[in-house]
Amino acid sequence: MQQPVAGDITELLLAWCSGEPRALDRLTPLVYEELRRIARAQLRREKNDQTLQTTALVHEAYLRLVKTDRVSWRDRLHFFGAAAGVMRRVLVDQARERLASKRGGGGVTLSLEAVPDIPDRHVDLLAIHECLDQLSLLDARQARIVELRFFAGLSIEETAELMGTSPMTVKREWAVARAWLFRQMRSSDGRFAREQ
Repeated sequence: MQQPVAGDITELLLAWCSGEPRALDRLTPLVYEELRRIARAQLRREKNDQTLQTTALVHEAYLRLVKTDRVSWRDRLHFFGAAAGVMRRVLVDQARERLASKRGGGGVTLSLEAVPDIPDRHVDLLAIHECLDQLSLLDARQARIVELRFFAGLSIEETAELMGTSPMTVKREWAVARAWLFRQMRSSDGRFAREQ
């Protein structure tokens, strides 16, 4: 099967937003593998006690994305960036449910080993979510860069393109945001799990 061209995905997203009924049917197989890659990357960062499987995460995120009538997709990067954010919220929702059911235990942890310059540690998903929420109040652009780089796995160049800025700006903001996030996680009263 031939790899989908980025333009094909963008064209179908625009057609879907314009109300073309068959565009979504043609779009689904083109974006499915990329959504699975994003989901695998997010689940790989979690501890082994995660009960959600890649396929379930993709399906839940996809259902939430296609129910969104108010979004006008600009291009494939916009769509995949939004997908990463939706997957993050699915995982946070699941972590909250598990925590509520165990009252004080069972939080979901993520590995930060894939993030450059952060030691190989595991961190509570809800703690990182709260830190990102705090960062978004201080600097929404930095929080979005963390989400796109860490959760969506986008490159510096892809992140810059999606955000309409230069790669140098993304590199600089990514470095600042990473340092801030690391300090916040270190000072979050033991919510940083022990080194694995």
